Amino acid sequence: MTIAAQAIIRRCVETLQDTTSVRWPVSELVRYLNDAQREVILHRPDALVRNQTITCAVGSRQALPPDGAKLIEVVRNARTMGTRRAVRMINREILDAQTPGWHALAGSDDVLHFMYDPRDARVFYVYPPATVATQLDIVYAAHPTDIAEPADGALFTAVTGNIGVPVIYGNVLQDYILARCYMKDSEYAGNAQRAQAHYTLFLNALGAEGRGTLSVAPNPTGNPNHARLQAPSN
Repeated sequence: MTIAAQAIIRRCVETLQDTTSVRWPVSELVRYLNDAQREVILHRPDALVRNQTITCAVGSRQALPPDGAKLIEVVRNARTMGTRRAVRMINREILDAQTPGWHALAGSDDVLHFMYDPRDARVFYVYPPATVATQLDIVYAAHPTDIAEPADGALFTAVTGNIGVPVIYGNVLQDYILARCYMKDSEYAGNAQRAQAHYTLFLNALGAEGRGTLSVAPNPTGNPNHARLQAPSN
């Protein structure tokens, strides 16, 4: 199920009482919508998750696909005729200390371990180094696709395409757009407070969704992956 971007923009122009888009041009609202989608991923990288098989680059250093924002997990080796062996995360400092030259070791079609530093969110390392035949199933947070901006002077009916994040974030996107709109007109009485109220609603909804996701997550307490999941704080 998806939501048309036009439906989001329509709700916004109706709330703003600007259905002819004089004060807030539709192209501007679409830019705010694209900003809103990126802001959702900033706060909730798990809002748009891809589970994909990638062919590794030769060597230890690997990169996410072009739409990748952050690595979530490396699951297993994925070669059709391979072992499909699970890949475990390890601490790179330990490997660096024990085998400083491991990056130059002979490559293997099957990976045993991966290493990841969130400060370099689009890159991860594998051990042993990969070959041209190495394939992995990975899970990563993706960047949403922008909605195309309509021509200047267009009405909301000219907006095409669907939002890039799941439908549960429809109201969240609307609150972000309205916050930006009222921020633009903050010199008018009450608009600064309206902008703050809508942005607070945006943040609170993301936090509530995060807590709801964790409350029904199937991960058992003993799963080491579960310990890395934390609900956003508000």
